Amino acid sequence: MIRVLASALAGHLGEEVTLQGWLSQMRRLRGLAFLILRDRSGTAQVVLRDPQEIERVTALSHESVLAVTGLVTARGDGRPGVELQELSIDILAAAHEPPPIDLFRPALELPLPTLLDYAPLSLRHPRRKAIFEIAAAAAHGFRATLRQQEFVEIHTPKLVAAATEGGANVFPVGYFERTAYLAQSPQFYKQMMVGVFERVFEVGPVFRAEPHDTPRHLNEYVSLDAEMGFVDDHRTVMAVLGAVVAGMLAAVQEQASGAVALLEAELPTLPHALPQLHFTDAQRLLHAVRQTGEEPLDLTPRDELALGAWAKKEFGSDFLFIEGYPEASRPFYTHPDPERPGYTRGFDLLFRGMELVTGGQRLHRYQDYLDALSRRGIDPAPFAGYLQAFRFGMPPHGGFAIGLERFVARLLGIQNLREATLFPRDRTRLDP
Repeated sequence: MIRVLASALAGHLGEEVTLQGWLSQMRRLRGLAFLILRDRSGTAQVVLRDPQEIERVTALSHESVLAVTGLVTARGDGRPGVELQELSIDILAAAHEPPPIDLFRPALELPLPTLLDYAPLSLRHPRRKAIFEIAAAAAHGFRATLRQQEFVEIHTPKLVAAATEGGANVFPVGYFERTAYLAQSPQFYKQMMVGVFERVFEVGPVFRAEPHDTPRHLNEYVSLDAEMGFVDDHRTVMAVLGAVVAGMLAAVQEQASGAVALLEAELPTLPHALPQLHFTDAQRLLHAVRQTGEEPLDLTPRDELALGAWAKKEFGSDFLFIEGYPEASRPFYTHPDPERPGYTRGFDLLFRGMELVTGGQRLHRYQDYLDALSRRGIDPAPFAGYLQAFRFGMPPHGGFAIGLERFVARLLGIQNLREATLFPRDRTRLDP
């Protein structure tokens, strides 16, 4: 018999159907047993009347996997809805022990370490599952928006010969007779591919070996990267990014509306044009310029929160572009601002008071790369493969990267990024 999902049961009133799912709850009462079966679409009630079946099934632990064939009838308690009157039950997989987490409760009131230790089980809870339904919709929106703008999806290596940023915060990997590194980003490869397709994007993991332990950082996360050629400057990139964020939010609303409602999430409304602020103006707004005239090179988390609150008050926007970061705070490939020496055509996009996106225009001339590496005292030899693309002509280009987990966390008001990550990796966690 063809399987029917719990959410579709009402459309089969008076028919015999088969439900398959996990035993979420069971209750025995006066010769009857009531089971709640959970599948990917929701839950359904099953009524058992056969004494032998009642004894067999009520001996099972929650989360056992069952296939129940029965007749769909109106609920017998007078409440709206339908239930399944059991005819036969097949135990597909019995749980070997009672689960340590009560998944049938409306919310999991458990410490984060416990949720993560039992992730294969805790992720079955509807509220935990809903987070990643939203993440999937957001990633779909990212892809769909860029495909509409003629971007090509690529897949780049995660084992690389040199650190993308030229720094030390990389994970070394034994690679036959030499050392390789887990990629900090697909930055070099997506720039190379601008010379092939002009517009490219990638969805994939990146690795950062920073020894931090904060609620806003992970050592492995999903990066949504895009790069495009023939830009006027960084604001061409910012315009595309605005369309991408709008597409991601629309996809969440369209494809994960049930998850949004379950989590009572408040989706932001994007203004027609996202507000922008130069880094120097942001510093003046924050009163962060020291009496000596020395200016900070980056924004602190506290600065980001303050600027996010300002954007919300002044523009009603949960998003704020900060452009023109100092050269010293940006990677060597960032294009300098010819009109403001010492500053760049690099930007961040803040979302509800936290950096969500980093991007900008890149250098595109070969000699400019050699000069930039020299100024920073970086040997160009390890970057020979990367620099090869620029030796043979590259257009003005730029791009950006969005942290998927951070996007979802800010969207849902989740304070610790680990809650928005299926199996987080940090300084202490490599399992499950």
